Amino acid sequence: MNVLLVYAHPEPRSLNGAIRDFVVQRLRAAGNEVQVSDLYAMQWKPQLDAFDSKVPPADAPFHPSLDSKHAFENGLQSDDIAREQDKLRWADAVILQFPLWWFSMPAILKGWVERVYAYGFAYGVGEHSDERWGDRYGEGTLAGKRAMLIVTTGGWESHYSARGINGPIDDILFPIHHGILYYPGFDVLPPYLVYRTSKVDAVRFGEIREELGQRLDTLWTTAPIPFRRQNAGDYRIPQLTLRDEVAPQTVGFAAHVEAARV
Repeated sequence: MNVLLVYAHPEPRSLNGAIRDFVVQRLRAAGNEVQVSDLYAMQWKPQLDAFDSKVPPADAPFHPSLDSKHAFENGLQSDDIAREQDKLRWADAVILQFPLWWFSMPAILKGWVERVYAYGFAYGVGEHSDERWGDRYGEGTLAGKRAMLIVTTGGWESHYSARGINGPIDDILFPIHHGILYYPGFDVLPPYLVYRTSKVDAVRFGEIREELGQRLDTLWTTAPIPFRRQNAGDYRIPQLTLRDEVAPQTVGFAAHVEAARV
């Protein structure tokens, strides 16, 4: 199988660098083909702007979505964007690996998403009507592929627990899991998390290798997070709100996971 690892950490000698090397080795040892997009090493341009098109529309203000659509439809995207889209088409699974910085992904990785997820490629696809509202949230261009996060953080696991000061880790990662990955169609697997990175010694790193190795070995069989499909009946169209009978006592992020059904 084909795996794309999108890696966002500036220091190759870091814990993240060691984890990246292990991921590549483990996946290849199991017979998978692996490509790595090392964003810092690539000096990836993070900002979405008019220069993402080889021939921007003349004499018009920059319009992020419409200019993205024009470039995608007319083969005018910058080469770096087109290459990453080709990698996504090639991949059967995508792993995003990053440190949790200020409760989200590093800016360079967010910039990868903003530029590579062009209008017509990852969004703005499918029928919009009174019965469907586009091919998204479980459908779309990337449907049938798997995705997983590998995330490191300096905080303790308890800091990200249900009553922890930082908020539940599932809530913090929801915009990435549900928005960036599930929106264009990925089957999203539970993340692999490393807490208290400053305390990782040789013994703990051995444990990480064992735990993460098991996750990588079951990349193709692990059950995905059961997010609700937008066009499968749980949501009113076009309001895109849950029907009254669907998890009526549940609000917030949890309502959009099948386990919330009562």
